[in-house]
Amino acid sequence: MMITITFDDAINNNNIELYKEMFKGRKNPNGCDIKATFFISHKYTNYSAVQETHRKGHEIAVHSITHNDEERFWSNATVDDWAKEMAGMRIIIEKFSNITDNSVVGVRAPYLRVGGNNQFTMMEEQAFLYDSTITAPLSNPPLWPYTMYFRMPHRCHGNLQSCPTRSHAVWEMVMNELDRREDPNNDEYLPGCAMVDSCSNILTGDQFYNFLNHNFDRHYDQNRAPLGLYFHAAWLKNNPEFLDAFLYWIDEILANHNDVYFVTMTQVIQWMQNPRTISEVKNFEPWREKCVVDGKPACWVPNACKLTSKEIPGETVNLQTCVRCPNNYPWVNDPTGDGFF
Repeated sequence: MMITITFDDAINNNNIELYKEMFKGRKNPNGCDIKATFFISHKYTNYSAVQETHRKGHEIAVHSITHNDEERFWSNATVDDWAKEMAGMRIIIEKFSNITDNSVVGVRAPYLRVGGNNQFTMMEEQAFLYDSTITAPLSNPPLWPYTMYFRMPHRCHGNLQSCPTRSHAVWEMVMNELDRREDPNNDEYLPGCAMVDSCSNILTGDQFYNFLNHNFDRHYDQNRAPLGLYFHAAWLKNNPEFLDAFLYWIDEILANHNDVYFVTMTQVIQWMQNPRTISEVKNFEPWREKCVVDGKPACWVPNACKLTSKEIPGETVNLQTCVRCPNNYPWVNDPTGDGFF
């Protein structure tokens, strides 16, 4: 069974140490380091840290440039709006994190607001491989990821969501809601939650540990659909008890199951396109890439660029990168920061 851990928003000094602690020395049954997927938004991101995260074999995906607070913006954005936000974010990541292997292929919309056909048309035009924004209501058994060639296998879930209504050549790494009941056997029905940090009734480390085990069993004992655990780093960082419970749980799963792998979203798709048995998967090439990465980071001291942009007047923003500083702070109409509009 596959487990996908994802984090949304900026990678910076607030969470770099947390990620180091989480991923250091934890290994999948094939002997490779466990991997996660990071959906990155632009502001406050340290691109030298993104470069290091990518070097370590984690997946980098896009979460927009502006992270526009107006939720309706994402529901109603045009194909061009989506391209500027998402393909523009990919340009920024590739340039300032020096990522040249075309591995930035995933999209997640801010606030999990699906952009309907416009979003998916943009993804086809810009050659994105998958979206991970659509939430599936809590169901047993949970859903496997699917392609958008056919109708979605569940209802469009969420307040006034705008799901696609026609065929698109894009994968959907669907966000299965998690069951947050303390005792699934006799508790009353509670609606599920997609992001772990939105499961508002988790108040102690013990509750979190039980919640993880119960949802793991739901997937493992039924159809082994990938278990997605989606976070914002601050939730773990601000609650050391939750972090301890989570790390304890990961170690326990790895110790007790030789058939459970913590992989990236792209690695799930690679397996679905080319399934392998438990014994074969130990040598499955896509899961052995950047197996254990040592060596030095790209730069010990990144350039700290203090930049402005006509698009965000009156603000000076810091940009940290191992490559040279651009002329302007990269933004929607000028993702390279060259100042050419």
